[in-house]
Amino acid sequence: MKKVVIYTSFVIILLIGLAYSGLKLSSSRDFQFFGGLVTRADTSEKVVALTFDDGPTDQTDKILTILKEEEVKATFFVTGREVEENLKEAKEIVAEGHELGNHSYSHERMVLKTPSFIRNEIESTDKLIRKAGYEGKIQFRPPYGKKLIGLPYYLDKHDRKTILWNIEPETYPEIASDSTKIVKDVSENIQPGSIILLHVMYDSRRESMKSVKGIIQELKGKGYTFKTVSELVE
Repeated sequence: MKKVVIYTSFVIILLIGLAYSGLKLSSSRDFQFFGGLVTRADTSEKVVALTFDDGPTDQTDKILTILKEEEVKATFFVTGREVEENLKEAKEIVAEGHELGNHSYSHERMVLKTPSFIRNEIESTDKLIRKAGYEGKIQFRPPYGKKLIGLPYYLDKHDRKTILWNIEPETYPEIASDSTKIVKDVSENIQPGSIILLHVMYDSRRESMKSVKGIIQELKGKGYTFKTVSELVE
């Protein structure tokens, strides 16, 4: 009986360890089992990519106006469901010369999912992005930045990279709640080739929306120029 208890305890500890390791690997910014993983471009040139996750929504016009005023092109990682619901706004993003990236259809974490789920999430969103009129290469960013085995394997087989980021000011609540602090955080952490992640598509992210013009002007003042993700990493 004692041996059974010891063995059971060992198995439980092992399973917990494996689950924890899997969780850490799924969130890793510098490792994945298959294919290319990009958090920033390897360059000494003062170029960066400004990226926005989620949407399109009724906030699209606001961010497009800011980008037009600042003459900056960005990459929008959109969800298929929201493109389907807001196709007009998706077309407006394309018409303004910005890049549309794939952020899955449903925005579910793509970890421990079946191959068919992963395929459908990506391919259905690709079709909707094409329906919006985007003709360039479609980059992919996983929801929440989560990936483990199935997703990287699919992307690798289709010659696509996992696009993440290296600057994420909204991760910290004390920064995300203040547009001035968001600008300051980006400015202090920027480096050549950086990929900046922001969320501006919902009213709850108004501080992020307010920060965009400040970020652009601050980085321009430091001599940086802006590219889309594809221009930066390809």
